[in-house]
Amino acid sequence: MGRSRRRRPEPRSTDESFERLVSGFRRTEERRGGAWNVQPVGQGRSEKAYTCPGCSRTIAPGTAHVVTWRDDGVMGARADLEARRHWHTHCWNLV
Repeated sequence: MGRSRRRRPEPRSTDESFERLVSGFRRTEERRGGAWNVQPVGQGRSEKAYTCPGCSRTIAPGTAHVVTWRDDGVMGARADLEARRHWHTHCWNLV
């Protein structure tokens, strides 16, 4: 029996695989008169305390939440990403 002539896919770099994994969870939502990127953060990935702009309460380390930033801001993608905010998931859903 002969060897398979099917080409194996080339391995992806670790950075590319990670970026693909992370971007798979990110979604775009229409809220507050514009497009917003919404990125869930699991409780195992939350290492700092943040203040939720929806309720002004602390999001404790180890608490699952979402990070949001504009997708269509006038200052450009970099400025939008730098202006991202951490929200309690339920607070973001009320907006």
